Amino acid sequence: MGLRAQVRTRDGWAVQHAVVTVTDTTGTQVLRAAADAEGAVRTDAPLPAGPYTVIVTAAGYAPAASTAFVTASGRADAGTVVLARQGGVELPPPGTWTLDPAHSSVAAVAQHLGLSSVHGRFLEFGGRVEIAEDLGKSRVEAVIGAASIDTGDGMRDGHLKSPDFLDVERYPEITYSSTGLTPAGPDRWTVHGELSLHGVARAVELDLSYLGTGPDPWGGVRAAFRATAELRREDFAMNYNQVVRAGISAIGATLRVELDIQAVQGDRLPAA
Repeated sequence: MGLRAQVRTRDGWAVQHAVVTVTDTTGTQVLRAAADAEGAVRTDAPLPAGPYTVIVTAAGYAPAASTAFVTASGRADAGTVVLARQGGVELPPPGTWTLDPAHSSVAAVAQHLGLSSVHGRFLEFGGRVEIAEDLGKSRVEAVIGAASIDTGDGMRDGHLKSPDFLDVERYPEITYSSTGLTPAGPDRWTVHGELSLHGVARAVELDLSYLGTGPDPWGGVRAAFRATAELRREDFAMNYNQVVRAGISAIGATLRVELDIQAVQGDRLPAA
C-alpha cells in the first residue's frame, strides 16, 4: 500500500535529498515524503483510488511532475523519476574546456601552531580539461606558478618561496596531470593523477564535484567544478618545521588544497 518511487539523476545516481509531494485532482496535498539514501520513496498509508499528481523536487534540480493512478489496493507506483540539473546540462558536453583564472581560485590551507589555519592562494595558473564521450577517459592538465603564492603576509610569502618550502628558483612550476576518473556519487568523481611539486612527483587524488554548466554573458559556455585534496608536506620533501612547544609544531604536517574552477568551452579564453 502507499506510494513507491525511485528518484535518480540522468546518469543513474540516487538523489538522496529529493522530496515527493502528492496532490489530488483538486490540488490538495495528500502526501509528502523524502527519499532515503538510495533515492527510494516508500509510504505505507493507503490512498483512495484514483488519479494523483506526483511532484518531485530537490535542491539544484528542476522539479518533475507526473500522474500516478492509485489502484483499489490503495497503492501507486510512480516508477523511476529522473531529475535534470537546474540551469545546465547533466554533464559538461565533450570537448576541450579552458580554465579561466579570473573566475577560479587555487587555494591551500595549513594548520598554524596547532590552533588555527593559515590560508593562501596561487595567483597564476592555467590549464585545460578534455571531456571525453567516455567520461572515464577525460583528462585534466594544470600548471601553477609557484612564485605566485599569496598568504597576505609578505615575510611569510618570502619564506614559502625559499628552499625551505617551494624553492621557486629551482622549481618554478607546480603541475598536475590526470591519469583517470572514477565516479564517486551523484555529480562527484575521484580524479586520479600525478602532482609534481618541489621537484617530487606523487600520485594525488582529487575529490571532484561538478556544479553545473551554463551560458556566460560573453556568448560562451562555462562549466564549474570544485575539488579538494590533502597533501603531506614530507611526501614532497618539504620537511622544514619549528617546534614551538612540546609536541606542537609551528606548521602542520598536512596541507589541504581547495580548487574552485570555472572552465570555458573551447581551447582559448574569450577576449577581455
